[in-house]
Amino acid sequence: MAPATGESHWYVGNGVSKPLFEGLLALFAREAGAGPQRTIILLLDGAGWHTEPGLRVPDGLRLVYLPPYTPELQPAEHLWRLVDEPIVNRHFERLPEVQNRIEQRCRHLEAQPDTLRANTLFHWWPQQTMPS
Repeated sequence: MAPATGESHWYVGNGVSKPLFEGLLALFAREAGAGPQRTIILLLDGAGWHTEPGLRVPDGLRLVYLPPYTPELQPAEHLWRLVDEPIVNRHFERLPEVQNRIEQRCRHLEAQPDTLRANTLFHWWPQQTMPS
């Protein structure tokens, strides 16, 4: 999530592990165009799979870790209420139904950069400056 632009990439997984996270980092780097011409800084919490020793990080990605207990510093934390909206207080027979509903919601939100920006672009967030 890039608060200034609303650019976002969503991934729904069915577990957490170092190999899964490495795969997601590689996929994200490809989809977001990270590399020699574009460096992307990912702000992450200290979850174990984010901080595994020897984690392979693709070229063009830089991982920056938040201090513990600081969700107010992570813009993506404010998106959970938007993502959860279609599943709250609903019964699903099977897990794939939940995953489907969340994937649909993420696609819907991705098409609304103004909604994403409004929920993540805090007054203190560094603003992108255009070269003169």
